[in-house]
Amino acid sequence: MPTATGTLSSPALTCGPVDAPAPGANKDLPRMDEIELNDGTADRFLLDAPGLSLVVFHSRTCANCKVAREQLPKMDLGVQRLCWIDAGDNGGLVQRYEVFHLPAMFVVRDGVYYGAVAASLQMWDIRRQIALALDSYPATLP
Repeated sequence: MPTATGTLSSPALTCGPVDAPAPGANKDLPRMDEIELNDGTADRFLLDAPGLSLVVFHSRTCANCKVAREQLPKMDLGVQRLCWIDAGDNGGLVQRYEVFHLPAMFVVRDGVYYGAVAASLQMWDIRRQIALALDSYPATLP
């Protein structure tokens, strides 16, 4: 739940340990689109967005989230866009996506939800988990 300071008040939502910066991040890659979404814009955008979106829940106070914000755009993840959602300001999406740790990543392709990406902040691991998610049964957006 958002508070007056914009931080999370729920003790169940925690920030994971900080990993080292992601090796394999390629600075020569063209930047993928980065979109800021919120409770009011996420559903319509994700339903209409063509191609592959990686939805990333983050918090301004989470050290691992700061690393993710720096490193994910530099990685060759095979996605068209990164969709950033501030968990502290968007409690409705946090509840619907059942976010319990940060950063939390989810795959959406052509308006269809494929599930969570449980990976370290390493390019090879994220790519593998995205591929596994896309091999699963699709569902409607949470």
